[in-house]
Amino acid sequence: MALPARFRDSLALILIASGCASGPQAPDWQSSAAQALQSFQRLYFAGETALAEAEFKSARTELARTGRADVVARAELVRCAARTASLEFDDCPGFEALRYGARPEEVEYAQYLLGKGSHRGDNDPLSRLVAHAVSLRKGTVDPAGIAAAVGIASEQGWRRPLLAWLGVQEKRASDAGDSETAARIRRRIDLISG
Repeated sequence: MALPARFRDSLALILIASGCASGPQAPDWQSSAAQALQSFQRLYFAGETALAEAEFKSARTELARTGRADVVARAELVRCAARTASLEFDDCPGFEALRYGARPEEVEYAQYLLGKGSHRGDNDPLSRLVAHAVSLRKGTVDPAGIAAAVGIASEQGWRRPLLAWLGVQEKRASDAGDSETAARIRRRIDLISG
């Protein structure tokens, strides 16, 4: 479906990328970067853009200390997946700048996020939400997929993606002339935004 476990779990991402998943205590840069990436994702989904971006910048700085483009590229994919799940589509510019150092599976995943490839993902909430977002980007999402995405974001308490997906749901209801459903969705959006 979507976000592979190695991209999803920030701590594992750093440890696997550095080849130090077992053995002696991880270097400071690994734990600092992992914590910052976790904070980025939590804050980003909560809608705290400025704080999230500061955490991502901190993570990227820690990762860049290694001089390894593949590790930084992987973090950029985490960022791009979070943006995609929130329906903030772009061409993953942070990853694109580091494509030269990325591994083939990372390039493949970046293509998937752009709606230009396929990917078999995990069954975790973020993976499923990203898969629905990619379907929306490709124009293949159906009302059940939109409802599923709303449910995932709601269950996780992810404000930013929930508002984005409710916006899609509201527009579809309005376009179909279903003013009652659109009004119900609008009240839900107002509750979240208030």
